[in-house]
Amino acid sequence: MISKHGLVKLLKGKSKDVQSEVFAWYRIARKTDWGSLADVRSHFPDADLVGELLVFNIRQNRYRLVVLPVFPRGRLYVKALLGHKEYDREAWKTQWP
Repeated sequence: MISKHGLVKLLKGKSKDVQSEVFAWYRIARKTDWGSLADVRSHFPDADLVGELLVFNIRQNRYRLVVLPVFPRGRLYVKALLGHKEYDREAWKTQWP
């Protein structure tokens, strides 16, 4: 389960290309039952687990979608959509588990 409302808030002011790619990610993610990183990578091979957070590349690494997965419950909590420079500062690592 993913909150579409929260995702829409993150996309406000982003380009149509970014929005369409994130919504494509959403359509896949909401229909899946990921139990592990291996399951996630079957759909998104370049996804990474950084601590407890999943990071997806959006727009050919121009953006990173940061998600907190709760695999046993089948839930994904979208935390941030960061540009490359903002992601590289790594401040996001201390904001969530």
